[in-house]
Amino acid sequence: MKEINNIEKKFFNEEDKVLSLRDVENVVEKMQELKLIHSCAIKEVSTKLEILDYEFKIRRKRNPIEYIKSRVKSPESILDKLQRKNVELSIESARKTLNDIAGIRVICSFVSDIYEIAEMLKKQEDVTLIEEKDYIQNPKPNGYRSLHMVIEIPVFFSDHIESVRVEVQIRTIAMDFWASLEHKLYYKSSGKDSVNIKKDLKECANVIAATDMKMQEIQMEVEKLE
Repeated sequence: MKEINNIEKKFFNEEDKVLSLRDVENVVEKMQELKLIHSCAIKEVSTKLEILDYEFKIRRKRNPIEYIKSRVKSPESILDKLQRKNVELSIESARKTLNDIAGIRVICSFVSDIYEIAEMLKKQEDVTLIEEKDYIQNPKPNGYRSLHMVIEIPVFFSDHIESVRVEVQIRTIAMDFWASLEHKLYYKSSGKDSVNIKKDLKECANVIAATDMKMQEIQMEVEKLE
């Protein structure tokens, strides 16, 4: 078997300098278990969202959700975040302290859809809201807008039930477009130019937010005609 990488060593025990074959197998098994649990949680939440979207399609003749993206954090990303939080570097610590190992991004057509989908999701009996941050009503200083929720859901396995936290980000197509480009452009800039780029990106965020609201108004007018 290939030698275990440094990240896996860190996750197992920071103080151990040498790992036996059994140690390696334990680390790999724990990582696979971590991925399994959070992948299943994503499936559970995605199914809930797809059902809500289908209900809209049948009852309101339109789909509020354009598409859904999901991911489980890589071991590297988990390790980096644990280090930033200055907590123990272990898989057990990650499961206890991190809310975003499993992440879902929901892209909606209109701002009103964001809040409606969020409320419907929170009202489900097996969904527990852990945390909510509204960056639409209260944008970040750089102009970022999105609704963030951390929810906890039960995942049923063959021999036990696991409560798993999932971070859900809900935003419009325009918000997602801006966030994607902002990440690519801002983090590639440096020095004096970054100040101007930061200013330009915030101006674009404001224009996009105004466009979102205008599109919302048009959508309401269309619904009245129908």
